[in-house]
Amino acid sequence: MNKTVLITGASGLIGRPLTELLIKKGYIVHQLSRSISKANSGVKVFKWDVSRMEIDANCIEGVDTIINLAGEGIADKAWTPKRKQEIISSRTGAIKLLHDTLKNTPGHTVKTFISSSAVGHYGDRKDEILSEESEPGTDFMANTCLAWERATDKITNLGIRLVTFRTGVVLSPYGGALPKLIKPLKIGLGAALGSGKQWVPWIHTEDVVNMFLYAMENEGVHGVYNMTSPFPATNLDLTRALARQLKKPLWLPSVPSIALRIALGELSAAVLNSNRTTCDKIVEAGFKFKFPKLECALSDLYD
Repeated sequence: MNKTVLITGASGLIGRPLTELLIKKGYIVHQLSRSISKANSGVKVFKWDVSRMEIDANCIEGVDTIINLAGEGIADKAWTPKRKQEIISSRTGAIKLLHDTLKNTPGHTVKTFISSSAVGHYGDRKDEILSEESEPGTDFMANTCLAWERATDKITNLGIRLVTFRTGVVLSPYGGALPKLIKPLKIGLGAALGSGKQWVPWIHTEDVVNMFLYAMENEGVHGVYNMTSPFPATNLDLTRALARQLKKPLWLPSVPSIALRIALGELSAAVLNSNRTTCDKIVEAGFKFKFPKLECALSDLYD
């Protein structure tokens, strides 16, 4: 009998291709969604509303693995006090709903829980090489990830295998950071951001979904892992690689950090923070990257 997977955040940048991969691999897919009409085709959809702490408990019937991708977009809006609370509560609230549903459903079949976090956990660390054991940062993104992971850790109290991925900058032409970087380059106005020396812990979207699948299918994978490529790039390196890929000139000076802080406020940390993460732990667990190097990843995405 095919195993059943429940996905939250299935309409997002990672959720869509992950759903497609799981269906292709023969899995039965359940989704939790605020709007059933917006859900992917070919799956069974159950309704939930994290803001109201409401969930259809039937969503976990027959489910072997839960993959949690739920949460408001970090960089979608300015970080007002209200928006900050929405970002945190959308993550911790989703985990609490799932935890309580599992706790209150004796006899459920869920054995594995895989959840997203983010490399924002580490804060701005310049050139320091960051492993999963590195200390957390102290800024808003780090505090968000800490709250997110603390909520997720409670899943282990239910006797369920827990995997947490600290995701980097996911490279996809369909959303996330890449289209925003590409836009000025297309009209010849591309430029590095800030000093350009800040490390960008990127990862190809196909490696992201393959890593989720690998964690599902390998019981030896448990705990926290950095979900980033083996070869992080600086912001300047990434900008230059994109310019070469698009065959566009790169002649403008870098955008000053002060200008970004004035324009974006605290949200500027999303592009100015430096995270030089290592993915050694997931590699040692047996995962093999399809696109470990930036040039190959960009060529696949844009050729």
